[in-house]
Amino acid sequence: MLNDAGFELNHLIQQSSKLRIWARSRLWAQVLAAMAIGVGTGTLLGPAAGLVQPTTAKMIGDWLALPGQLFLGLIAIVLVPLVFSSIVSGLAGVPSNEAMRKLGVRLGLFIVSTTFMAAWIGISLAQLFEPGMGIDLPVDKLPQPATAASGFDLGRLPDMVAGVLPTNPAASVIQGDLLAIVILAVLTGVAATQIQKEKAAPFLALLDSLMSISMTIVKWAMLLSPLAVFGLMAQLMIQIGLDSLLGLLSYVGTVLLGLVLLFVIYAIFLRLIGGLGFRSFLKVAGPNLLLAFSTSSSSAVMPSTIQTARQFQVPDEVAHLVIPLGATMNMAGTALYQSVAILFLAQISGVDLSVTETMLLVGTLVASSIGAPGTPGVSIAILASVAAGFGIPATGLVIILGVDRLLDMSRTVVNVTGDITAAVIMKNTLA
Repeated sequence: MLNDAGFELNHLIQQSSKLRIWARSRLWAQVLAAMAIGVGTGTLLGPAAGLVQPTTAKMIGDWLALPGQLFLGLIAIVLVPLVFSSIVSGLAGVPSNEAMRKLGVRLGLFIVSTTFMAAWIGISLAQLFEPGMGIDLPVDKLPQPATAASGFDLGRLPDMVAGVLPTNPAASVIQGDLLAIVILAVLTGVAATQIQKEKAAPFLALLDSLMSISMTIVKWAMLLSPLAVFGLMAQLMIQIGLDSLLGLLSYVGTVLLGLVLLFVIYAIFLRLIGGLGFRSFLKVAGPNLLLAFSTSSSSAVMPSTIQTARQFQVPDEVAHLVIPLGATMNMAGTALYQSVAILFLAQISGVDLSVTETMLLVGTLVASSIGAPGTPGVSIAILASVAAGFGIPATGLVIILGVDRLLDMSRTVVNVTGDITAAVIMKNTLA
């Protein structure tokens, strides 16, 4: 009996050791487990359960989210040098001007076409299911959100286009203007290919060292990712609870259905053009997508997305160029979300849009999505401006604020999937 007990104990120890090794070697398993535990913890502490006072629950949520805030802070520290060095190094590694033009044209066509397609999917689903028609709320009596903005003025367009150029790079870095940094990096990278290699070599070597240092800090940050996912998910559920999801189930379901359709389209592109099966894609990209879901920031997971693209045999110069550009400009998931949200606001406000206004709306959403910062919550500010431009009361935004974070997390997964898809499709462009 003692020998049998000793055998069972040794067997349990061996199995436990194997389980720990398996968990440590698979980040996706840690992230998925942390997400599930975070949802459960947040639900128990949320308003529906009523186990703790709301103020206490908020304080607990803030402390639980601390690892997530530290994770995002570490990524933010290196985001600017990493984006700049990645794009410049990627452009410098392009073998010829012809290859550079080919890559730029293909990437531009991919971004614009998929963003237009996503906006039309969102418009079509919102018109089909009409998620705002069954909601009877006194929109005119709702408080004005702080994110509301004035309508779009066509006369300001020349100034807006000229204002894109980073005339003050230091200010762009301080303000975190990622689009300006990307433009500066593109100009620098292209210029580096036009001068003598001997003159460009020291500068490129410095950027290579900067990129290596930045990636090392990112590896440190990734150690916090399971705790970050747990804390951020727990805080989210404490804030919104399950009641908020049920109250806007039709709206949330319409957005999620559109995002699923867009995700399937990306999977078809990967299969037909990239020769990559769906299971193979999820096996490699799954941890990165889970991390994108929890952080709701395509910029925050950009270093991990670059590593994922490398695992799909995407050349370094392509990955370092396409992924940073995609994290800044490839926002098809955001365009889909905004199209559903705009029509939802129009429906609950009783505003009818003509065919011409709908087409103009699609173009506006595409333009506003491309170049939008890949950070949480930015879509609300964009929605306020676009809604005002089409005469839709922006006060209705307060209705969807409760579920915006959840949808922000979901569309970030699709945006990151689009970045990886673009990199896989473009991987043979420089061959």
